[in-house]
Amino acid sequence: MTVPLPPSASIVIIGGGIMGVAAAYYLAEAGVEDIVVIERDQLGSGSTCKAAGGLRTQFSDETNIMLGARSLETFRRFKTDFNTDLDLVTSGYLFLIDDEADAAAFERNVELQRSLGQNSRMLTVAEAQELSPVIDPSGLVAAAFNPDDAHCTPEAAVAGFASAARKLGVTFVQRCAVTDIVTSGDEIQGVTTTKGDIAAPRVVCAAGAWSQAVGEMAGVQLPVTPLRRHVAVTEPVGFDATKLPFTIDFSTSFYFHSEGKGLLMGAPEAEDVRDFNLHTDPGWLNRLAELIEHRAPALGDVGIGKGWAGLYECTPDHNAIIGTAAQLPGFVYATGFSGHGFLQGPAVGEVVRDLCLGREPFVDVSGLSVERFDREELRVEMNVV
Repeated sequence: MTVPLPPSASIVIIGGGIMGVAAAYYLAEAGVEDIVVIERDQLGSGSTCKAAGGLRTQFSDETNIMLGARSLETFRRFKTDFNTDLDLVTSGYLFLIDDEADAAAFERNVELQRSLGQNSRMLTVAEAQELSPVIDPSGLVAAAFNPDDAHCTPEAAVAGFASAARKLGVTFVQRCAVTDIVTSGDEIQGVTTTKGDIAAPRVVCAAGAWSQAVGEMAGVQLPVTPLRRHVAVTEPVGFDATKLPFTIDFSTSFYFHSEGKGLLMGAPEAEDVRDFNLHTDPGWLNRLAELIEHRAPALGDVGIGKGWAGLYECTPDHNAIIGTAAQLPGFVYATGFSGHGFLQGPAVGEVVRDLCLGREPFVDVSGLSVERFDREELRVEMNVV
């Protein structure tokens, strides 16, 4: 069904991925009326529904740990609260470590995570192999694990939030691109789209890898660039894949977790492709085969059923950009999650709500504002897959 473009809105949210739909829901739940979400394609069609669906609190940054933990709480309640089954599998996240310096860093990270109430712990190589028996432990020196981490189906989460938001009066306009943000001085007047104009005093940028262009429309520099990543889903395997944790070979970023009766696998390309090219590279399967042979040779004979490419939204320090534009107070941004956006979506939706309403968020995100790059205060996140 085609939804007409409203002539005005109290808030326009650009981007219909997990950030946009979660923010819309929480704003509407807080009593905000006339919210419009504009999505240039279909809801979730950008990075969200091409994500691996991992949910974790194992980060090196306190804010990321808290955002991950808050979102995990929401995802665990999702079936009850949103009447949507996410196919949630709580099998934990297992990081495999082959470098002593990385192991020492992970030990510090685990200590921080535990201080914030998380169930993370360091493991021996033997303990890691017991959890993920398909791996080859050669060269490993340690592992980190949290049994409470999980994974789920991203598109179901988008659908659940969107359905709940619609019931609260949110308007979703799909297949509509924003072409300009109209400003006057330090105030937003509205947005121009391919379907017409909307008068609005506030805009939220939740456009993922496309956020740099949206920021430029508002005169706000958002240093977000795309990075292509491939994912493959295997044919059914001869064991219960849900018993395996989400396993990540940290030094190579090769990972796998259960997907139905098979496995979902991902890894970087041999050379990074930093543009909006979503064509799959046939050579990537050779790269994947090499990584499987190196770390999980027991999976070497598993057939590939399907695959796709998606985009990470990367920043210079691999950490999110969240805040309100200093020079344009009506412009709120939540972008640049560098591969951990889906898992933080619900919590960031709450944060965006609070930034829009002038409330204090449950976690201090001031250190994630875009101004940190002007001050050269990079906030590097270590645990990026």
